[in-house]
Amino acid sequence: MGRVRRRPFHVELIKPSHYDDDGYVIQWLKAWIPSNSLASMYGLTLEAAEQQALGEDVDVRVQAYDETNTIIPLERIIKQIRKAGGAGLVCMVGVQSNQFPRAMDMARELHAAGVQVAIGGFHVSGCLAMLPELPADLQEALDLGITLFAGESEGRFMDLLRAAKAQRMEPLYDYMDELPGMEGQRMPYLPPKVARRYAPMPGTFDAGRGCPFLCSFCTIINVQGRKSRYRSPDDVERLLRANLAHGIRHYFITDDNFARNRNWEAIFDRIAAVREELGVKFNFTIQVDTMCHKLPGFVDKARKAGVSRVFIGLENVNPDNLKAANKKQNKISNYRDMLIAWQQKRVTTYCGYILGFPGDTPESIAKDIETIKRELPLDILELFCLTPLPGSADHKALVEQGVAMDPDMNIYDLEHVCTAHPKMNKAEWLGAYRDAWDSYYAFDHLETLMRRAAAFGRNPKRVMEIALEFYGCLKFERVHPLQGGFVRRKIRTQRRPGLRIEHPLVFHPRRAWEIASTYSRLFIYALRVWMLYKRIRKETRDGAGLDYLDDAIRPSEPEAANDAAPEDLTMDLTGQGAEPVRVAAGG
Repeated sequence: MGRVRRRPFHVELIKPSHYDDDGYVIQWLKAWIPSNSLASMYGLTLEAAEQQALGEDVDVRVQAYDETNTIIPLERIIKQIRKAGGAGLVCMVGVQSNQFPRAMDMARELHAAGVQVAIGGFHVSGCLAMLPELPADLQEALDLGITLFAGESEGRFMDLLRAAKAQRMEPLYDYMDELPGMEGQRMPYLPPKVARRYAPMPGTFDAGRGCPFLCSFCTIINVQGRKSRYRSPDDVERLLRANLAHGIRHYFITDDNFARNRNWEAIFDRIAAVREELGVKFNFTIQVDTMCHKLPGFVDKARKAGVSRVFIGLENVNPDNLKAANKKQNKISNYRDMLIAWQQKRVTTYCGYILGFPGDTPESIAKDIETIKRELPLDILELFCLTPLPGSADHKALVEQGVAMDPDMNIYDLEHVCTAHPKMNKAEWLGAYRDAWDSYYAFDHLETLMRRAAAFGRNPKRVMEIALEFYGCLKFERVHPLQGGFVRRKIRTQRRPGLRIEHPLVFHPRRAWEIASTYSRLFIYALRVWMLYKRIRKETRDGAGLDYLDDAIRPSEPEAANDAAPEDLTMDLTGQGAEPVRVAAGG
């Protein structure tokens, strides 16, 4: 008997970007932040192909695209699926609120061409989790015949593919009340050709999902739940060994708070053992809370496993603002000790800080930034505007109160103002936001950051590089660094519907001038920062500056007896008891 001729079924996974203020898709030659949702869905599609979920005579073919670094070939996708007789499905994956308009624009074009489309991610899941009825944008998708998917895909994606093969997908799949366990599930994976479009070439995985805390601006707790779920050390080891064959050594562990993963110690120990066995220097970025240093051995074991960067949600230094956000677990007295603990291990610290709490004014924000500069030894400060993200308690409360919010989801990106403030108008809020960036990354403070790094035996070069990436991206490209990358790309024809597509003779000369202006100013700024770094580095090598000391890195007084004890950090790992912890930037 001859071999069975296998018919193709195309699965196209697209992680959308969103539009900038001029209506162009935010896109780079190389992006910085990998998409774990895209990696998760790619792994699940491979699993479906390996298990022949659509039958022995069907060849499941998968392609993955992250629009932040890839021009999405919609015409080719349409032709390919049409050639296969309509056998295919396009999934818009991990779609955040600010990406939903762009996802819908692509979905309309695909659906009009007869291609099946499903949209999932934080916007769909958050709205279904928190709102009593569907908002207009989700209802529009259903009215057009686009399928919405709420919840997580583990254990359900094969059923969705089978329904797509039969051309019988439901309008809405809602799994928000049925969150799957994580242990033994397929690990996230991005093929090398996709991973190479990021810089550096990364791996990404979630060692756990969910968060036990109650931060009012956070969507994680309402989308992934407050009961944490975990992968095993065996799962993580398999991923590391498999990816190593493709040269992937840098990882972003996307857990909203890895310090609350009950397997953190076993995972760190396993990674350290694999590093030693293979002689490979794996490198990790993790997210943690401000009390992580209280966990015995956490910081030491993190460094031994290869953690070189940590993201910490400070969120604010004003106690009233922290209380208003229901972020009671953040205690300012712990900030300095926690940051010093990471600095002593030569780990770069990134801290998120939110502006626009009800008590904020331009004056109070400026004062708080000065407090941070003077008293907290962090490296990189990432500033955000308080945003009522769909899926958060803040958004739900504003909806219930009938408070006006901007209807354009495209600007729900944490750097625009989306609703009214009791003490600032929109211009004042945005002005305070920009001034805060300028203040923190002023040259005198960059010098302080470099001297602090040298005092801890670290190379100040890392401060220079990150300042160029983070502040440079915001200052010169006008894009938040979490949406950033290397070398901005604008496609003339990829402009938001309703805005004019410029004539080539208008667009290209203007774009050439824009590039020249942007990168010449960036070059001048980079040269000044480099000269500052060279001076600090020379002083350090000559012995000067090694004894640098300021209030931020001065040893603290012994802890008061009523400070949080280590056991306070581990008493509610299930998320079902005590009042809980950590932040999410919103999907």
